[in-house]
Amino acid sequence: MAAIKGIEGMSDEQIIAEVTRGGRFVYFTWCASIIVLTFKRSSDVYFIRAGESTARLGLPYTLLTLVAGWWGIPWGPIYSLQCLGTNLFGGKDVTDQIVKRPETV
Repeated sequence: MAAIKGIEGMSDEQIIAEVTRGGRFVYFTWCASIIVLTFKRSSDVYFIRAGESTARLGLPYTLLTLVAGWWGIPWGPIYSLQCLGTNLFGGKDVTDQIVKRPETV
């Protein structure tokens, strides 16, 4: 499994405290096509601190999809739209899969 970007030097307690304040773990998607072949992939997971924007982190994946994603038939346009939607809405939130939150009673 790839390392999570953005938690370097943080303790588990610091991460949990940041998640409690609204921090989250996300990944971005990208798509690239070569005529009849289309590849849809995910980025590494990024830790987004509370109040931090995901726009800067998602931009490279969005630009790659805009330039290289559309060209494969038929999946290029379909996957491109899916990737752009994911990235433009802040990435795919996977916080619950990474952080085991205590259940409320």
